[in-house]
Amino acid sequence: MKTSSLRWPARPVAVRVPATSANLGPGFDALGLALGLHDVVEARIIARGLSIEVSGAGQDAAAAGEAHLVIRAMRTAFAELGCQPPGIGLRCVNAIPQGYGLGSSAAAIVAGLLAARALAADSGETGVQPVSPAWARPGAAPGPAGSPSAGHACADPGAGRGPAGSPPAGHACADPGAGRGPAGSPSAGHACADPGAGRGPGVPTAAGRALLRLATRLEGHPDNAAACLAGGLTIAWMSASGAESASLVPVAGLAPVLCVPENPLPTAQARQVLPAVVPHADAAANSARAALLIAALTGDPGLLLAGTEDFLHQPYRAAAMPATTDLIRRLRAAGIAAVVSGAGPAVLALTMAGNDPGPQTVQPIADAAGAAWQVLALDVDRQGAAVETRPG
Repeated sequence: MKTSSLRWPARPVAVRVPATSANLGPGFDALGLALGLHDVVEARIIARGLSIEVSGAGQDAAAAGEAHLVIRAMRTAFAELGCQPPGIGLRCVNAIPQGYGLGSSAAAIVAGLLAARALAADSGETGVQPVSPAWARPGAAPGPAGSPSAGHACADPGAGRGPAGSPPAGHACADPGAGRGPAGSPSAGHACADPGAGRGPGVPTAAGRALLRLATRLEGHPDNAAACLAGGLTIAWMSASGAESASLVPVAGLAPVLCVPENPLPTAQARQVLPAVVPHADAAANSARAALLIAALTGDPGLLLAGTEDFLHQPYRAAAMPATTDLIRRLRAAGIAAVVSGAGPAVLALTMAGNDPGPQTVQPIADAAGAAWQVLALDVDRQGAAVETRPG
C-alpha cells in the first residue's frame, strides 16, 4: 500500500454535509430528505498519527482515535484507492444532533469518504478524479434527453411541473415560455441556467454510485447516505449489484420543521422493537401511502398529511418514545404532516411556507406538549455534500 511515494497536499479540504431525515413516514428504509443543518469537517495530511478536534455535537468522540467514524470512513476510502497517508488531522464542527434520527452517522461517513477522495485527488494519485458537484452528488448527472439533472439550476425547483401545454404555477425561470413542452419533456428554448434541466428523476453518476455503495457498506443502509450525498429528496434501494438511488426535486416552498427532544435514542434500540413480519393489509396500505407521499413532495403538497401516514414502523416504536408519539399526534390533529425522523426520537413536520397551518404553527404546539422540544425551522438542502479546498 502506497504512502511515502505520494506527494500529499499541504492544504486541507473541507466537506460540508447536511442532516437527513429518512423514512418520512411510510418510506421505510427508502426515502430521505436533506435538511439545512450541517456538519463541517476539515481534513489535512500530517506527518504522522492522528489529530482530532471536535466542537459541537459529539465532542467526546475526539478521543476515539481510529474508531472515530470520520477517520474510519477516510481509512476505508484510502484503502479502496490503495494508499494510506502518514497521518490525518481532523477538525469537526458538528451542528447535527447525534442519536436523534437525523443522519449524523451517514453525514460523518460521507464527509470522511469525500475528504479522503479529495485529498487523494490533490496528491495526484492516478485514477482518482477531482471532486466536483457533478461527481460527488449521485443525482447530479443529466439524464437522457427529456429527463432532468438533479442539479437543475433554475430559481424555481418546481419548474415545468404543470400539465402538458400549460406553464407551471409560480415558475421563476427567466424564460416565460418554460415548461410548455409535453409532460415530462423540456420546453424548446427553455432559458434556465442548467441545460440539463428536465423533469424526471435524477440518477447517480458511476462515481456517485460507488460512493453510495461504500457509504452503505459502512452505514448498513443507504437511505440517509443517498440524501446526504445528493441533497433534496431521494429514493434508495438495494439491487443485486448493491445500493442504488434516484433523486427527485422537492416541491417549491417545502418548509421542514424539526423538533428535537432532550434525550437521544440509539437507532439500534429503536430497531429492536420492530416485528419480523407485518400484516399484508398494513403492507398494502403502506405502499399506497409511500406512492402518495412522492406525489405530495414533488407536486401536490395538499396530499402531505395523507401521504405521511405509516403502518410499518411508527406504531411499533410508539411505546419506546411516548413524547415523540404525543407530539406527532398533536401536530397531525392540527393538520400538519408530522412523522418520526428516521428511527427517532426527533419529529419532522413537513409544512409549506405561507400556508396555515404552516411552519409557524409547530412551535406553540410543541410548547403545549409539555416536554422540552427544541424547534428548528429549516430549509431543504438541495445541494447535498459539498467539498472545498482551503488555503494551506
